[in-house]
Amino acid sequence: MINRVVLVGHLTRDVDLRYTQGGTAVGRFTVAVTRNFKNSQGERDSDFINCTMWRKAAESFASFAHKGTLVGIDGRIQTGSYTNKDGAKVYTTEVVVDEFSLLSPKNKQESAPSQGGGQSSRSDGKHQQPADSGFDSGTPISDDDLPF
Repeated sequence: MINRVVLVGHLTRDVDLRYTQGGTAVGRFTVAVTRNFKNSQGERDSDFINCTMWRKAAESFASFAHKGTLVGIDGRIQTGSYTNKDGAKVYTTEVVVDEFSLLSPKNKQESAPSQGGGQSSRSDGKHQQPADSGFDSGTPISDDDLPF
C-alpha cells in the first residue's frame, strides 16, 4: 500500500510545540497550499492542511519555521475520530510529517533568529543540507511562463 503526501506551502501560524506526559515532542501546524488553477472569479484558492510532527524533528521545525515560512513537507495521511463534549462524532484528517525542508528565500530566513537557509530534517532528527537549486520561490510564475 502507498500513503505518501508531498506539500509545498506557507505556515499559517507558528508551530504549536507541546510535549506528551512521557516527554515526547509533538508539533502541530497548518500549511496553506495554493491550488494550481483559478476559480470562476480568476483567483487561486488555497487549502489549509493540518500537519503533525514528532520528536526531535518537531523541535527543530518549531525553532526554524515561523508563520509565513515556505516549507516542503513529506509525510503520510492519517485519519481518526473522537466524540466531542456534545456527544457528536468528529472525524479528523492530518498529515503526519516524516521529513521537511525550509524553502523560504535566504533573505527572509536571515531575518529570522537562528534559522538555517534551506535546511531540511527527517523525523529521526538527522538534518540534511540540500544543494542550492537556484530556485527563487519569491517570484510568482504564471501559466504563460510554463513550457507545456
